[in-house]
Amino acid sequence: MPDPAATARILEKLRKLRIDTPRDAAFRSHFDRLLRRDEAGNLLHEPQRFSAERETRGVMVIDGAGGGKTTLIDHALARHPALAGAGTDGRHYLEASVPSPATFKSMAGALLHRSGYPVNAAHREGWSLWETLRGRLKDLDITTLWIDEAHDLFCADRNLILRAIKAIMQGDEAVVVILSGTENLREIIRSDPQVQRRFSTLNLPPVAVATDGANFREVIAAYCRIAGLEQPLEADLIPRLFHAARYRFGRCVETILGAIEFALEGDASRLDIGHFAEFWGLQEGCPLGGNVFLAPDWPQIDPDQDEADDRPVSVRARRRRK
Repeated sequence: MPDPAATARILEKLRKLRIDTPRDAAFRSHFDRLLRRDEAGNLLHEPQRFSAERETRGVMVIDGAGGGKTTLIDHALARHPALAGAGTDGRHYLEASVPSPATFKSMAGALLHRSGYPVNAAHREGWSLWETLRGRLKDLDITTLWIDEAHDLFCADRNLILRAIKAIMQGDEAVVVILSGTENLREIIRSDPQVQRRFSTLNLPPVAVATDGANFREVIAAYCRIAGLEQPLEADLIPRLFHAARYRFGRCVETILGAIEFALEGDASRLDIGHFAEFWGLQEGCPLGGNVFLAPDWPQIDPDQDEADDRPVSVRARRRRK
């Protein structure tokens, strides 16, 4: 019989695992050039200065929803050798996701709150909050500011926020700024040439069978060993997985974990494509004939399109045929 407690422990262990990819090195390449180095070449937590030492630079990280950009940046900053040792949690960086509602004023309030600063934003002007934030960053020796889901930040007060970002990258208290978000973020930043020139752009590419297939097969094998499952045998599992996950790294990992959860709950000895189909069907709410892991013509399925399809295909029937 399945042991729910054991299943929960296994899944928790798997979720904590880190998958290293070339994406990590790409981010470090963008970020490290924004920091100073000592005489021995070691990175310091001091921002590199540009334009006659008057301003800093930043990096935009662009990927679709579920691409894994948040996990990537969080891992990179938390383990960066130059960023540990001070700040709010013993570090030199401050991060926050865009609050709701996403406004010029609420973003400053969210960042101040994350820094541990007690603030009643209702009784303060927006620019006053941003100025307080600049002083707070200096007092805490914060040199890197990361705003996640930044594409949501520019809905209402785009011009004010662009000016604030530019201002926080100028003067004695200037910091390195990291913005992460979807493709819309790139277009917003490009709308202001003065802000755009301050940012390099890292586009996280979609996964592909040719470049990432072998790595994901190894990931599935490693996860199965930890979960006590035999590896899946289906030769077309990886391309189906990538298509179902919209070719986004984070969604691929989430789908693998979901399939393992269904396998463990079903007391299976082997992970198979049917478990992927069960999880994906649960997530997407798709008709059985439109399930990427079951349909013979799966490359023709658009995962983001709700298609009515009544073909009588079931997970159990698929397993019986196998």
